[in-house]
Amino acid sequence: MSLPEFSLQGSLYGVDVLLGDQFPDDDRFRLFAAHVRPLLVKARPALAAAYCRDNGRPGIEPVLLLGVSVLQFMERAPDRQAVEMLKYPLGWKLALGLELDVKAFDPTTLVYFRQRLIEHDQAKLAFDAVLGGLREAGLVSKRSRQRLDSTHVLGLVARLSLTELLRETIRLALKELHAKADLVRPAFWPALWERYVESIIDWRLDEATLKQKQLQAGQDITLLLAWAREQDPAAVAQGTQVQLLQRVLDENFAGVEEKLRLHPQPPAAVKNPHDPQAAWCTKGGADARKDWVGYKAQVAETVPDQPREPGEPTAAFITAVETQPATASDEAGMQQVLGEQAKSGLDKPSELFVDSAYACRPRRSSTPGGRAGN
Repeated sequence: MSLPEFSLQGSLYGVDVLLGDQFPDDDRFRLFAAHVRPLLVKARPALAAAYCRDNGRPGIEPVLLLGVSVLQFMERAPDRQAVEMLKYPLGWKLALGLELDVKAFDPTTLVYFRQRLIEHDQAKLAFDAVLGGLREAGLVSKRSRQRLDSTHVLGLVARLSLTELLRETIRLALKELHAKADLVRPAFWPALWERYVESIIDWRLDEATLKQKQLQAGQDITLLLAWAREQDPAAVAQGTQVQLLQRVLDENFAGVEEKLRLHPQPPAAVKNPHDPQAAWCTKGGADARKDWVGYKAQVAETVPDQPREPGEPTAAFITAVETQPATASDEAGMQQVLGEQAKSGLDKPSELFVDSAYACRPRRSSTPGGRAGN
């Protein structure tokens, strides 16, 4: 897909020309058009690196897709709703510099665009562009007081019982192997296919029967892995789902062959084979305890020197959002945030406010006056 032609020249049929004066000066969409969209336009050369110069039909303008992505975050709109907002409400059209029509694109375009950003290491492009604009405007200083805290990020997967986890992992591996048409399948293949692909179990079974089925699944994984290692390693044993079988086996079983026994899962164990990196974690005290399967996000925000009056615009701005494994420590997350902020041109905070999860004892930063505390 090639990069489309781009022009900064406005249209006589643009919403900003026809109806822009109908929006108040403090309207968030008018502010977006005036202050955020120009920053996204400035980032277009970086976006261009993710597209071919002249190969295939022109794609959707990446600046538009980047702007839609930011508005999605602001409005908490999923892809399909975002496209509807792009077609009809005037606010989105004003913010993105669009004409007064109902043309749009398929919602899946946003999926492919995000994937393109990830593949070209540009996932933070919009964030860095806006953060740079805040710095240029003097709203975020190079060295400021900040607060840092973590929050949970839910994985886009269902929570599975151990029986479901084992069966689904085997099913995915069998489907991966089934796709290899030239593979000579072993004699036990029909039994495993019927057991894990074509059949479901009755979840009303008693605990002893479910445990027996879990042990059976462990034995079947062992059998399938032993056969896979005897095949061409590039085609079979190195398959993504086949390798995941070994990890799930090691995390849930001990022993060999028929003498397998279940053991407690280690931290960061696979909870769903559709997202093996999504781990179980718990956070909070006994009165406000929550647990989830997914990841953890570290969020840093500036702390204004003076408190704001009620109704005044905020003077606190997010300077970093970093994702880490759910089971990783907040202290490691703090170092990750500081490292990413340095890449964005920010110095270490003059004061960093954190809770006790970031340090087991009171600590001072390496900058004068810096501190970490409650």
